[in-house]
Amino acid sequence: MVTVAGVVVTFNRLEKLKTVISSIEAQTHAVSTLFIIDNASTDGTADYLASLETKVLLEIVTMPENLGGAGGFSEGMKRGYASGADHVWIMDDDCYPQPDALATLVRGFDESVAELGDEVPFACSVVKFTDGGICEMNNPVPTWDWGRLLVKGQQNVMVTTCSFVSVLIPRWAIAEYGLPYSEYFIWFDDREYTLRLTRRCPGVQVLDSVVVHDMGDNKGVNFSMVNRQNYWKFAYGVRNEASWQLHHHGFLYFLEFGARLFVSLHRGRVSLGLRAKMMGRWLKGITFNPKLKYPEANR
Repeated sequence: MVTVAGVVVTFNRLEKLKTVISSIEAQTHAVSTLFIIDNASTDGTADYLASLETKVLLEIVTMPENLGGAGGFSEGMKRGYASGADHVWIMDDDCYPQPDALATLVRGFDESVAELGDEVPFACSVVKFTDGGICEMNNPVPTWDWGRLLVKGQQNVMVTTCSFVSVLIPRWAIAEYGLPYSEYFIWFDDREYTLRLTRRCPGVQVLDSVVVHDMGDNKGVNFSMVNRQNYWKFAYGVRNEASWQLHHHGFLYFLEFGARLFVSLHRGRVSLGLRAKMMGRWLKGITFNPKLKYPEANR
């Protein structure tokens, strides 16, 4: 049987984490090992995990400090790779997979490989909100020929990028393309990484693999929504995308992103002080340029 290492990154969401663990235990295709990356939670998560008995092999990794989702996923994928599993399956601590979510991901991945070749780099699930509707911020970006597999009778569509909410990544892709940039902390780490993986071949979304994302408000995000409460999150996103545009695309793409940012802030009537701070984070992308890390020290 195909072996899959599960990875869940958590920070101060103990009650939701309990549901995630139960959902993974109920999978019809069992994970070989479940890695829980605890980002230095302060809500009793560590004590709960220390006494937890599960139906699957469990490995708890307690980080010395909160390294954000990006740092947690990088660590978890490194551990999943080191376990020798064929695939690593990653998700947040508020993602509840349906019982057959993993089995259908594996099946969908194998079907797409049979049609597209061995370079298919990931398979992701359909992400629903708690009310049964689509989760607005977790929609993958389709390719121009997204229905190529559908017309072959598969329940798979081709995508270029997706969020880190139930993504199955084969071992070879981690070895070849490395780990997510842990320095990103949060925001844009999933987009950058899946775009990195799809340089040669699209990934796929498996339409009958379903998870529920128990997030707060079901709405997408854009830079017109910046305020004093959420500024810190957007600041990471701006710095990370600016760095990626400049150092991986080129100077003109960096300028174009800055122009889009400026216009979005203006249209959203964001305060002048916050606009200045956000544009400063855009400039921070010039000097911020993390280096690729691989799961094997000798790479």
